[in-house]
Amino acid sequence: MASRLEVNSVRNAPGFLIASLRLWLQARRAPGALGVALKADLLTGTFWTYSAWTDKAAIYAYASAEPHKSTVARKRKVMREATFVFFAAPAGAPPESWDAIGRRIAEQRDSAAVG
Repeated sequence: MASRLEVNSVRNAPGFLIASLRLWLQARRAPGALGVALKADLLTGTFWTYSAWTDKAAIYAYASAEPHKSTVARKRKVMREATFVFFAAPAGAPPESWDAIGRRIAEQRDSAAVG
């Protein structure tokens, strides 16, 4: 799973980063999490995540657990947009590069704009 999250003002980026780090720690400990990465560009207010999970049920369990659930509700107010991409990878495959993740997200955003 990968995501791109953008805050509506760079003034909101530091607080969003702190919240993102808390959720990154939560995700690393979540049942079914195989790996979790976070990338932040504070100058543009853009954040990316990339995570590997045993299955979608594990992702949804994490997303509905605290503090993720309430943090997302609070931070929606400062977000401009978000894109989420779900995809399967073979067990044992090396992690994708941030460039590859960026392409997946761009494809998702492009197809959403057309549809």
